Amino acid sequence: MGSFIIQGSNGLEGIVDIGGSKNAALPIIASTVICPREYILENIPDIEDVKDMFDILRTMGCKIQFDSGVALIDTRDLNTCKVPEKLVRKIRSSIILMGAVLQRTGNVEIAYPGGCEIGLRPIDLHLKGLRKLGVEIIEKNGLLIGTVKKPEGIEISLDYPSVGATENIMLYAVGVPGKTTIYNPAREPEIVDLQNFLNICGYEISGAGTGVITIEGKNIESTETVEYKIISDRIEAGTYLSAAASMKSKIYIRNIEKSHFKSITSIYEDAGCEIREINGTIVIKNSGRLNAIEKVTTQPYPGFPTDMQAQFMASMATANGITIIEETVFDSRFKHVPELQKMGANITTIGRVAVVEGVERLTGAEVDSKDLRGGAALVIAALGAEGTTKINNIYHINRGYEKFVTKLQNLGVIITEV
Repeated sequence: MGSFIIQGSNGLEGIVDIGGSKNAALPIIASTVICPREYILENIPDIEDVKDMFDILRTMGCKIQFDSGVALIDTRDLNTCKVPEKLVRKIRSSIILMGAVLQRTGNVEIAYPGGCEIGLRPIDLHLKGLRKLGVEIIEKNGLLIGTVKKPEGIEISLDYPSVGATENIMLYAVGVPGKTTIYNPAREPEIVDLQNFLNICGYEISGAGTGVITIEGKNIESTETVEYKIISDRIEAGTYLSAAASMKSKIYIRNIEKSHFKSITSIYEDAGCEIREINGTIVIKNSGRLNAIEKVTTQPYPGFPTDMQAQFMASMATANGITIIEETVFDSRFKHVPELQKMGANITTIGRVAVVEGVERLTGAEVDSKDLRGGAALVIAALGAEGTTKINNIYHINRGYEKFVTKLQNLGVIITEV
């Protein structure tokens, strides 16, 4: 699994370039199977989750070349509706292939997805939506087997604005006869990016980013190559912001749309950071100890993202005062807490609520990364800790952060990967 060895320091300084969005790239890559042709996708992050998604498509007969952030994907030779079980259990976003493969072949066979163990992530909303659109889905031997029976556009109201369910419904509904309307969909920038890509492909979707998405189902006959550039990763940008805020720092974040992570920047401004935009570059400056934020609750976009909860907790661990963090999206996303406690953090959890009482400084220790964002939180804690920290199981971190070590070293961090 590998480890990071990090020497604690007093600050960060320099420039960091944000890569392509993991959460936008994965569903867009999955969507390429819908229409058989070539695709050129730019700004694709070189991370483990993307590599796993490429491996899934290759196993299903697709051809893929990937170099320097550019992927050439040819889905004309897709030869199966069975998504490889072993690879599906490695990556949560593989479930998005369900809607895409159903639209391409009329059938799908897929296992329940894997990924980080951060609590229950039921896919009932995915299945409910697809069934309403005329798909028969049964469970057999731990597999989901779907067959298109009576495809027809319909109105679907989601009980919760699930990102995955919204994406799966979109990917299947683009070719379903009639109009499909999704009420209470996820509003994340990644949903908007998926809509924009599908429209470039020739489909007809509107409303992404709002409370209603409308899809006019149509068949695409064009075989022309499609080119598209993925948006940048707002969670990666937020992670570096959290790192800079945790100590005396001044860093420049490039290649990011500030509006995409406004809920993150506004909280850190309240905590005492100076954040401004100069010619498209976000400048973060912190000259002292952060002030604790009374309470932060994770919420669907545009609220504070659950994917930033762990990193925010790490920065509040040394803030002046007490912060209450409520996790409303997942039921088991505090696995980083015992590891932060090993470093001297004063954190108490009660169910989905964490009470963080800031200490002057953390101390280096040997800790274990339990999941992607929790692992990033441990890196942030280690940056300002006294002494050396060893973070094990960094596979989780590498799943979602491109060139993490190099980018941190460019900011002055003494870090090695072993």
